[in-house]
Amino acid sequence: SDKMKKYAHIVEDATRLRAHVLDEKSEGILAMMGKITGTPSDAYGMFTDVEMQLPKIKDSTGKEYELSSGNFTVMRESSDRALRENAFEAMFGTYGKYINTIACLYSGSVKQDNVFAQIRGYKSAREASLAGSNVPEAVYDALVEAIHASIPTMSKYLKLRKKALGLEKLDVYDLYTPMVADIEYPMPYEKACEIVIEAVAPLGKDYQDVIRRAIGENWIDVYETPGKESGAFSAGVYGVHPFVKLNYSDGLDDAFTLAHELGHAMHSYLSSAAQDYANHDYRLLVAEVASTCNEVLLTKYLLKTETDTKRRAYILNHFLEGFRTTVFRQTLFAEFEHKAHALEAAGTPINAECLNEVYAELVKQYYPDAEFRDTLKYEWSYIPHFYRAYYVYQYATGYAAAIALSRRILREGEPAVKDYLGFLSGGCSKSPIDLLKGAGVDMTSPAPVNDALQLFGELLDEMESLMAE
Repeated sequence: SDKMKKYAHIVEDATRLRAHVLDEKSEGILAMMGKITGTPSDAYGMFTDVEMQLPKIKDSTGKEYELSSGNFTVMRESSDRALRENAFEAMFGTYGKYINTIACLYSGSVKQDNVFAQIRGYKSAREASLAGSNVPEAVYDALVEAIHASIPTMSKYLKLRKKALGLEKLDVYDLYTPMVADIEYPMPYEKACEIVIEAVAPLGKDYQDVIRRAIGENWIDVYETPGKESGAFSAGVYGVHPFVKLNYSDGLDDAFTLAHELGHAMHSYLSSAAQDYANHDYRLLVAEVASTCNEVLLTKYLLKTETDTKRRAYILNHFLEGFRTTVFRQTLFAEFEHKAHALEAAGTPINAECLNEVYAELVKQYYPDAEFRDTLKYEWSYIPHFYRAYYVYQYATGYAAAIALSRRILREGEPAVKDYLGFLSGGCSKSPIDLLKGAGVDMTSPAPVNDALQLFGELLDEMESLMAE
């Protein structure tokens, strides 16, 4: 009946997953197990966040710093090479000191994933994990396949990075520092609002008008205030409008954050407007698509309007860095966790030695032109996302899908925009993969990732010619 129609996807999901639901007694036992399944993750968090002590480190002038997990990400971007190296060695060296304990925790998490998948009658932990969002395993494989094929592009990127930084050898701890010196790029909030509205013009006037409303009708909490949480996010509220929180500080990166969060807000707004409550909340796999699409449109707009060479290089660097850390790095992580699960399922004891070796091999494969540091084989133990298995691949697929969509929008105009807005209005009325197909990208094939990689290649070429200037 029409009344039931709106619950179709909920019923379909339940029907699809029913094959893996056990009898009442077994389900009761599994539910009770839920109290203890979080132990590996909880123990890992308690140990690394609370009890593990990080050492003090020095920069090239001998100045001393307290290393923390918070400032490590800042230090690895530092232009002081000694500080970068010391931060890397101290951070991963500390994890390395406790590597057997952490391997024991992670191995426990992997065993749990495999056991629960087996109990529910799935072929693997990956199949079980992807089943929740109805994502075919082909999506995972297509991502890895496309990234492996594009390693020559990564090599080209690393060679450019080495040249830009003026290094004889590019070390793994040289991957995060910006290739271009930080430049003055003042971006007051009013200017950022204008630029973002201009940048999303390809998506049509209605899309721009909602963004104008968000800015004008106080949907956005813009500046830092005492007691306000750091970072930025957007929260959709069904039947009202989304609320966006920023900590705006007048730089170019803040304009990108504004574009990003407004992408989330538009996704929430359009899905809430088009769907009833049961279907309005979009799935994680597509959660970063709208935000990234806005960022790509902003990048393209700035490159079209900015004539200053240094500023253009800065914009390109911003994009290339985001791409490397989201698409390449998260795919490497995705491949690592899949290998760990497969090895355990095949009966291999996944101890520290095994995990270090798997990780080291992947880093060497993904970054063939960087000098490998022995300490880096411990990096896997620093990634908390691994305790939520088969999660990280969604960063890479979502990012790649967004780039493929933005390219289609800029290439084809109106029909592509119509499909894209249909996708943003889809909520969770269909599976995320079907929603993306409706927008013109098929994530079960390597094509969208290849399309995204093509943009990476094009912008890399442009960066190369700018560097030559």
